[in-house]
Amino acid sequence: MTLQEKPLSVRPDGSGTRRAAGGPARPVVAAVAGSACISASAVFMKLSGTNAGTAAFLRCALALVVLVPLAVREGRRVGTRPLRYLVMDLGAGVLLGVDMVFWAAAVRTVGASVATVLLNLQIVVFPLLARLVSGTGLSGRFVLMAPLMLMGVALASGAIGHPAPGSDPVAGVTFGTAAGMTYAGYLFLMRLGGGREHTVSPVCVSTAAAAVAAAVLGGLWTGIDLNPGWPAWGWLSALALVGQVLAWLLITTALPRLAPHTGAALLLLQPVLAFALGVAIGERPTPTQAGGCALVIAAVWYHSRGSRGRAPKTAIPRAS
Repeated sequence: MTLQEKPLSVRPDGSGTRRAAGGPARPVVAAVAGSACISASAVFMKLSGTNAGTAAFLRCALALVVLVPLAVREGRRVGTRPLRYLVMDLGAGVLLGVDMVFWAAAVRTVGASVATVLLNLQIVVFPLLARLVSGTGLSGRFVLMAPLMLMGVALASGAIGHPAPGSDPVAGVTFGTAAGMTYAGYLFLMRLGGGREHTVSPVCVSTAAAAVAAAVLGGLWTGIDLNPGWPAWGWLSALALVGQVLAWLLITTALPRLAPHTGAALLLLQPVLAFALGVAIGERPTPTQAGGCALVIAAVWYHSRGSRGRAPKTAIPRAS
C-alpha cells in the first residue's frame, strides 16, 4: 500500500469501499514523534544519574506497570499467545535486558549522543545472524556498508581520533558493541516469534524477561539502587513511559502504514535527534566523534535504501 492509498474495507457481500485512514501525514507524524521519544531515552538515562544496573532494571519494571494491563486486555480480545512464541519472547527479553545494561554503561562512558549512535551496530550484526542461522545471503550493499559503519563507530567512540574529555573510548566501544550485538539478537528472536495478532503481549513478556536479566547482570556488576531519590525516579519514569511504551505505541502504529523505505528513513531521525539532545544537555563530542556519528548515520541511510519496495530487515527501533 502506498502512502496515497487508503485501506480497502471489504463488505460481507464481497464489495469493497475505501475508508479514510487519516491521510498520509498522520503515520509520518507518528513515526517522527516515536523517533523523538526513543531519541530522548539516553538523555533521560544520563539525567537520572543512576548506574547501569539500576537504570536498566527500573526502566523495565516501570514500563510493566503500563504494559501488563494492556497485555491482559489484548489477551481477552484475541486469546492467549502460543507457547512456542512465548518461549521466543522470553529468550528475546533476556537479550534485551543484557543490551539495556550495556547500553546504559555506554551512556555513562561516552555520553548519550554517541551511545545512541553506537547502538546502530545492530545494522551490521542482524544480517550476520540471519546468515548464520537461516542462510540468508548478504547483499553487496551490506558488504560495502559494514566497513564504513565500523570505521564510524571507532571514530564516534573516540577509539580513533580524539575522545571527549572525561570519556572512556575503549570501554564505550566495548559496551556499545555488546549492546548492539545483544539488541540484534533480541530483534532476530522477536521476528522469529511471529504471531502478528498479538502486538502488546510479546513486548510485555520480553520486557518482564529483560527486567529479570537486568536485575541479575546489573546486580552482579554495578548493583541496583531501589531508592535512587525523587529526581532519578522522575527521569527513569520518563525513560520507561516515553522512551519505551509511548515510542512503541507510536512507531508500531505508524510503520505498517508507511512505505518500507519511508519508514526506514524516518527511523534514522533517532540517532540524529539523540546527538542533538546530547549536545543540548551539555555534551561536547570532538570533531572526529561528530564525523564518526555522521559516517554511521550515512552508512545506515545507505543500507536502508536497499529496503525500497520490501520490508526493512534491520532498521527497527527499540520497542521495549
